[in-house]
Amino acid sequence: MGVGESGAIQLFMTINLVARTKIWQYRRLQSLLKDAHHDCVLFSNEFQRESYFPREKGESFEKWQTRCIYYATVWYFHHLNGTVPLVMISEDEETIKEYGSKTQGVFLTSVKDYLDSFWLHLNTAHDLYDSITQSLREKGSESREKEYPEHLPLSVLETGIKSGKYIQGILNVNKHRAQLEAYVRVQGSTDKNTELNSDILVFGWKPRNRGIHGDVVAVELLPRAEWRGRVTALSENETENGEDPQSQPVPTGRIVGVIQRNWQDYVATFPPKEEIQSQVSNSKKVLVTPWDYRIPKIRISTQQAETLQDQRVIVRIDSWEAASLYPNGHFVRVLGRAGDLETELAAILAENNIQVLPFSEAQMREMPACNPETPWTVDPCEELRRMDLRNTHLVYSIDPKGCEDVDDTLSVRLLNNGNLELGVHIADVTHFVKMNSLTDLEAQARATTYYLADRRFDMLPAVLSADLCSLLGGVDRYAVSVLWELEQSSYKVLHVWYGRTIIRSSYKLFYEAAQALLDGDWTVVEEIPELNSLPKDEREKKLEVLIWSLRSLMDVARHFRALRDQGGALELEGIELNVQLDQQKNITDLVPKQPLEVHETVAECMILANHWVAKKIWETFPHMSLLRQHPPPRKEFFTELIECAQAKGFHIDVSNNKALAKSLDQAVYPSDPVVNKILRFMATRAMSSAMYVSSGVCPQVQCYHYGLALDMYTHFTSPIRRYADILVHRLLIASLTMDKDRLLGGRELHKLAEHLNDRNKAAQRAQKQSVELFQCLYFKDKDPLVDERCVADAVIYSIRENGVLAFVPRYGIKGAVYLKNQEGLVVSVSPDGSCTWMPGTLQRFPDRIRSTCATGSTVFSLFDHITVKILTQPSRSHADRIRMEILKNKPHMSHHQFQDGECSQSAKTDFVKEVIQSAAAVQNMDKVTMADLPQRNEYCQSGPDSLYCLLEQIRELALLDVSGMTKDPSLHPT
Repeated sequence: MGVGESGAIQLFMTINLVARTKIWQYRRLQSLLKDAHHDCVLFSNEFQRESYFPREKGESFEKWQTRCIYYATVWYFHHLNGTVPLVMISEDEETIKEYGSKTQGVFLTSVKDYLDSFWLHLNTAHDLYDSITQSLREKGSESREKEYPEHLPLSVLETGIKSGKYIQGILNVNKHRAQLEAYVRVQGSTDKNTELNSDILVFGWKPRNRGIHGDVVAVELLPRAEWRGRVTALSENETENGEDPQSQPVPTGRIVGVIQRNWQDYVATFPPKEEIQSQVSNSKKVLVTPWDYRIPKIRISTQQAETLQDQRVIVRIDSWEAASLYPNGHFVRVLGRAGDLETELAAILAENNIQVLPFSEAQMREMPACNPETPWTVDPCEELRRMDLRNTHLVYSIDPKGCEDVDDTLSVRLLNNGNLELGVHIADVTHFVKMNSLTDLEAQARATTYYLADRRFDMLPAVLSADLCSLLGGVDRYAVSVLWELEQSSYKVLHVWYGRTIIRSSYKLFYEAAQALLDGDWTVVEEIPELNSLPKDEREKKLEVLIWSLRSLMDVARHFRALRDQGGALELEGIELNVQLDQQKNITDLVPKQPLEVHETVAECMILANHWVAKKIWETFPHMSLLRQHPPPRKEFFTELIECAQAKGFHIDVSNNKALAKSLDQAVYPSDPVVNKILRFMATRAMSSAMYVSSGVCPQVQCYHYGLALDMYTHFTSPIRRYADILVHRLLIASLTMDKDRLLGGRELHKLAEHLNDRNKAAQRAQKQSVELFQCLYFKDKDPLVDERCVADAVIYSIRENGVLAFVPRYGIKGAVYLKNQEGLVVSVSPDGSCTWMPGTLQRFPDRIRSTCATGSTVFSLFDHITVKILTQPSRSHADRIRMEILKNKPHMSHHQFQDGECSQSAKTDFVKEVIQSAAAVQNMDKVTMADLPQRNEYCQSGPDSLYCLLEQIRELALLDVSGMTKDPSLHPT
């Protein structure tokens, strides 16, 4: 029964009581019990003879519960043979008097006395106690005048949801109009509401009725006459009550109850000193502003308001009564001074509930010895159990420059029968990370490696991620391999082998070097140490073999990509930015990702492996497999894409993925390649999120991957940085040995899949927010009036009531460009194209907006190029953000340089289309069935600790697999 120093014993009686009164607190207690980090155990005291006492006649429930808890404490004291004194905490003075001296060695005290006696110097705990007690005192003394309607009881809500009177969904607040607009994303079937074909708008603070972003709520539809249209005007979190006159009314409702709270720790900032002095009364109540625009101000009680006014702090919501305009909460801890880099990064982690403590000593003791004195070597027993590829296969990796965690390597060789063998070899992490070990539990809790703009937090200890599991060049490593035998001319898959192997990678290539070799540029050999150190004759011989392998690999990848395209696979577009830092971590440049064909080559091989492994594990364990699902997007999310394409005369067919892919391929504007780029970007943002599912819960027909046009898919190729891949490795090995005793059941796997989805979304949000932070830092110290780097070409991709949304290709930035300012002035354009503010009017059309003033009128149309000034807009309480201001209605002078780069990519697109046509001919000739087609997925690798490597990550965040895609509320307020 004993627990560690940081652990706690939770009584079944207490858990049961909380479950009946405060369901969200009950879930927090349950999460503590499940999380191995907290080392908590459950003591079923109601089922223990020595610790259970029946309730006496006339005894209050509270007295009975206190008595049972006391005797459970006494039992545990005797269970430990009286070697450890125990302290029971109670706020009831009568209880302390009654039981305080009843049993020697068992002490009763209040929370305050406990802190004063044992934790006198723990200032944070004392501050937290003071904050909570003061909040509780004030809660009882508040005015009973109602600010909001009372929530309906849960039983009434459940009955209403079943009857169709109420609708259950998740509240999603629009961060651009947080005071006014929120939407309820409907959960489950809406058959009883046939008129409901979109999310439900909740307009205004009162109808939101104390719902907070992320809560599961019950909403009641308003009469159709009270439905409102979407607000399409650009907004910087103002409270204007405007409604787009061109917008069709959408289902509108009001929240009648909260089914499940989504309260968490929030980053917040105290108001300036003058506001504190005006707010604070004798009770020391202060309204703090959360970092997240979507969260309302929180009223807390503290004595430290003036001391903490320049700090980012963590606060927690305790309650939100109908009589209170704001929720009540308490101060938890300080993150640091607002504006400091470390503080802002800590805020990003805290907002996404990411906790990345150093690996514990106990976890590190599980690591194998690996040091100069006792180097790691291959186990002779493993040599007998594994296929040895060290002397038979030319194996190499292709990764970002400086990559440390090499998950995967590749091989291609010619077989004696003339066929080709393609190999994908993935680090055998599960050999070192045993199921339910401390390292495994930690990796499961983290779920993924977290990447920020200037650092990363590994899922596994560095001895594994950067050494023993990393498939580095010239060293022996354990791998799990998939080998395909391909027909020599058609590349049809003839046979597939799965198994554990031993490999020795011959080359650790980086993407640019591999692409240079494929392009015939041999000067890059000087940057490949495995070749550069060889004598000339030997170097040329090995180089010839390597180039043959790379070209064969590219040919195979082109073939499979062409076949996938025929099946409807989508080639989408996302914003991927490389934040370049110097050794002091100062930002030197922001560079959008420049795609190389070798990126797609490696990605295609990873897709092939992921798809075939998914088929293998599902065939063996149809109810116990972890799969990757990407549901079809909702048709209404394509509305803006369709209207935008029509501005250039293109028709976008969204009836299925194949039709969408064909439409996007045809939507090419020869004089401006950016048009197709933006259309693909908008299609990406319309996508649903990919997610992990358990095949025991999700029917096979729902396991389809829309973006990849695959009937089945999983993640297998990155076990160093994704826990899902570790699960899939265990499933694959079990499918080969037919040992399923230690595998997770369908329901258990479903819960774990939900955790992985939650953590992956958090990782992607944190990564995106850190990029935005560094974008702001890049422009913050630059004078936009004199620094040419602050002036750029932008392309209009959306028309709004008071401006446009524009995309800056140079920096991968998108945002609002106002054509009407807060003073009501509109943009006036001079003959040279320069813009100034003058009195006038704006008139919006679907594909353009006209600015009219005394000097004349100017039209801004979709896909027009304009010149903008980029600057950082600081915020005291929230994250800084990028702001763009229009300078000219003409392209910036560097626009043509960008077009030249885009044209080189369009040439590649034409080449791929030729390959597709060729593949179609081969397919018709050989009658290759769709069931034989290996397919494609996102793929990425991490970079070194000091450099943000989004440049090299292949479509993990925003391209084909859009699990992390956060829809811009300015595009889709849902």
